[in-house]
Amino acid sequence: MDSNIEIIKYTTYGTCSKLITVAIKNDIVMDVEFLGGCNGNLKGISTLVKGLSVDEVIEKLQGITCGPKPTSCPDQLAQCLIEYKSKKLVTK
Repeated sequence: MDSNIEIIKYTTYGTCSKLITVAIKNDIVMDVEFLGGCNGNLKGISTLVKGLSVDEVIEKLQGITCGPKPTSCPDQLAQCLIEYKSKKLVTK
């Protein structure tokens, strides 16, 4: 595996998916996998965010809700990346 790729595992809250795994290289999303949730929709989201910067994904997905829930799988991906960025800033 490329040593420049960071793998993030994020336990979701309030969604049907339970875990998001994200591969990031140089602040670019290389791959996203959801465990659980709406299979087709989440495959679509994963495909659409590949190649985007972490900031672009956050901007596009943060705040999306699912029905009456205050969050969604896309929003949880944004939250995952926000957490990733905050930890990265702390370790610099």
